[in-house]
Amino acid sequence: MQAEALKKIVLDIKTLKAETQTIELKAATQGCPTRLFDTLSSFSNQDDGGVIIFGVDESDNYAIKGVYDAQDLQKKVTEQCKQMEPSVRALFTVCEIDNKAIVSAEIPGVDISERPVFYKGVGRIKGSYVRVGEADEPMSEYEIYSYEAFRKRIRDDIRTVENGKLHMIDEKRMGQYLSAVKSERKNLADNVSEDEILELMGITQDGVPTLAGLMTFSKYPQAYFPQLCITAVSLPGTEQGTVGDGGERFIDNKRITGAIPDMLEEAVEFVRKNSRTKTIINDNGQRADKQEYPIKAVREAILNALVHRDYSVHTENVPIRIEMYRDRMEIINSGGLYGKISIDALGKVRPETRNAALANMLELLNVTENRYSGIPTMRSEFANAGLPAPLFSVVHGEFKVVMKNGLFVETMPVTDSLVEFCSTPRTRSEIVAFVGKSKNHVMSQIVAPLVMSGKLKMTMPDKPKSPNQKFVQA
Repeated sequence: MQAEALKKIVLDIKTLKAETQTIELKAATQGCPTRLFDTLSSFSNQDDGGVIIFGVDESDNYAIKGVYDAQDLQKKVTEQCKQMEPSVRALFTVCEIDNKAIVSAEIPGVDISERPVFYKGVGRIKGSYVRVGEADEPMSEYEIYSYEAFRKRIRDDIRTVENGKLHMIDEKRMGQYLSAVKSERKNLADNVSEDEILELMGITQDGVPTLAGLMTFSKYPQAYFPQLCITAVSLPGTEQGTVGDGGERFIDNKRITGAIPDMLEEAVEFVRKNSRTKTIINDNGQRADKQEYPIKAVREAILNALVHRDYSVHTENVPIRIEMYRDRMEIINSGGLYGKISIDALGKVRPETRNAALANMLELLNVTENRYSGIPTMRSEFANAGLPAPLFSVVHGEFKVVMKNGLFVETMPVTDSLVEFCSTPRTRSEIVAFVGKSKNHVMSQIVAPLVMSGKLKMTMPDKPKSPNQKFVQA
């Protein structure tokens, strides 16, 4: 970056008095910090990278103190960059503020195929970090594995289940499937035995059932994987722990088991049963009931969780969770985004598929279309219902869908609810969808004043117009 740009970032930080998703401060008045590997790792492991600024003391009210020696600092930072795997190539900028030298080191984000970047001194498990807000947090073992799985194209959905019993299957469903295979896959219709079809389609390997095969066709796959199920709760308040008027913690609480097609329908029915309706009187005085959530969108969200969750040994003890609150519903599954897609690109580009064999089985059973239409359908259904668009996020290897019901948004001013929503950094599109008004109005009349008042801050204050800009609670 240019020296003037660095000066502006430093002055903005003094005003905001906060680090961000992409900016880390180090004092460096007495020497080069000896431990930079956590920030070098976390910045390298996010798409936007980040900037380490030396010479600003966060502990002393963000005072500009300068660095001990700009030249030596760059040399020692470069030495620490070389201790990373793969090596980090920092781009340095030096500027002067109040006769004090300030140094920045821009850390580029690396391609997903090279992640995680880690400190060689302690190894991949202990030396890999992820940026969360203004903090560097150790990656979980699963987060590290997820990069390995993508890089090596590990197909966890077709791993074999050695103690699996193929004869304990839903014969009717298997019959429908085999008929569909022979109808839709003409090259498998003749001269291919049913056992060979099972092998070719990933239901078995050497006669042993795969995880995808059992999750689709077994009468009770939870006999092998007790936690590969759905836990669904309906809660009386807007947060966990809130009790109802009668002291109840749950309005309804259910563990949903069975094969994926069965869990899908039972979960949708749970949501339908626990949803409220809003009565609307139109201009002609006619009464109509409006569903709390568009059921078609709900089905797509639950189906996506079942099909695209992670099925590795790292997450097989974590169920999908449906949590219905007074003002929203959350659907959470293990497994972040797969491959090189970002949250902003969901529903706009064709993503890579984590569980291709499983998705193919469910397509032939007419459970899913397997045409990447799920998220566009969700957005369309919510728009048609006059509700804010669903919100998608990934935190520590979990994918979350948040659906606002629109019945109780009036209980909190939009500015307050937006600040609360931005406790996790949010993009412009996420904020606009949350508020439910035009982009120009939301950004100029709501977001800009919140930034000016210090309630929100930009994660990339040096690039206010960047398409990767996010806003976070100050």
